[in-house]
Amino acid sequence: MFDTFNFDLIYRERDDVTPLVVMMCGVAGSGKTTFSQILERSGFVRLSIDEEIWATNGRWGIDFPMEKFEEYRQAAEVKLRNRLIKLIRDKQKVVIDFSFWDRGRRNRYKKLIEDSGGKWILIYLKVQEHDLRERLKVRNQRFDANSFPISEELLTSYLNGFEIPQGEGEIVIDN
Repeated sequence: MFDTFNFDLIYRERDDVTPLVVMMCGVAGSGKTTFSQILERSGFVRLSIDEEIWATNGRWGIDFPMEKFEEYRQAAEVKLRNRLIKLIRDKQKVVIDFSFWDRGRRNRYKKLIEDSGGKWILIYLKVQEHDLRERLKVRNQRFDANSFPISEELLTSYLNGFEIPQGEGEIVIDN
């Protein structure tokens, strides 16, 4: 999926002084987890809200009611945000496998990263709607932490609410 991307754009930013944090940005199905797992294999610590919810509470709609999702998502994010700060202070490279769908949240995390002594790179995975729909049909058939079920109406709300990064120092990957 990312065979043509030059990962040196990211790897060259690593150093022993200022920990690098890669912030993934994209709609569900854009490839954030796949991209993050590539970075993880090269030594980055990957933080994933979906995997934290799965590990703590199980799968949405099966192990817990849909009404609990936002509560569990917030708790998972607090836990991962605290872990992020510790990882930065320990001089670890990190990839945050969140959607970062709104500019305000992206800016809060950028500030948190910088205030904790790190530097950030924002990776925006741009995907066409029809490609997202095809990917989500396949993904919705899986049963794992990264196959959070996305209905057509949920995808539509994600697409309508997504704030595309522009002028935020983002690297755009047309995926």
